[in-house]
Amino acid sequence: MTWSEQAWAECESVFAAIKKLPFLHELMNGSLPREKFLFYLRQDAFYLAEYGKILAGIAARLNQKEWREAFLLFSGDTVAVEQALHQFYLKDQSVEAEPTPTNLLYTGQMWRQLASASTEEALASVLPCFWVYKEVGDFIVANQVPGDNPYQSWIDTYGGDEFAKAVAKALSIGDAYADRCTAAQLERMTQAFKLSFKMEWMFWQSAYEMEHWPV
Repeated sequence: MTWSEQAWAECESVFAAIKKLPFLHELMNGSLPREKFLFYLRQDAFYLAEYGKILAGIAARLNQKEWREAFLLFSGDTVAVEQALHQFYLKDQSVEAEPTPTNLLYTGQMWRQLASASTEEALASVLPCFWVYKEVGDFIVANQVPGDNPYQSWIDTYGGDEFAKAVAKALSIGDAYADRCTAAQLERMTQAFKLSFKMEWMFWQSAYEMEHWPV
């Protein structure tokens, strides 16, 4: 079993909770209130802006040209995905927004890994975003009832073959680094992975609740 497979296995209960989220079930059947989806997209824009910069920062630390190029491509793709989805869904929207506490918590912990932890831990912290979205996309595609779903463009983005290839590449790089780690380093990688995995649940739940700053 690879390191990434082992790390995922330790997060199975969290993924089971993710698959039960009302946000995803209502998105899957098209009944999610539009204001909640748009709230999520605006938060996703803030998140992806930071995530893309973090991926570029990781690229600068990788020790093989192919891996650096892959992570720079991932960084550029996050911007392209954001622009395409947001142009489709938010083109007529002009609402002032700011990152939620959950959003800042998630991006902040990845920045912390990049700034003060090892390359392996920084890598581990960004992988759940790739992998969870791919698995959620597959889950929705496998279980949704055919019909006119207003969120189909979002579903198609994360349930497609091209995204699956990017996920497989990112995981392979993470596993290549893990193969050279000590047991203590692997444990730190796994803890970074598990923390981001939990935050994936928090991000969708906070969007469903339309989280705001309490003061």
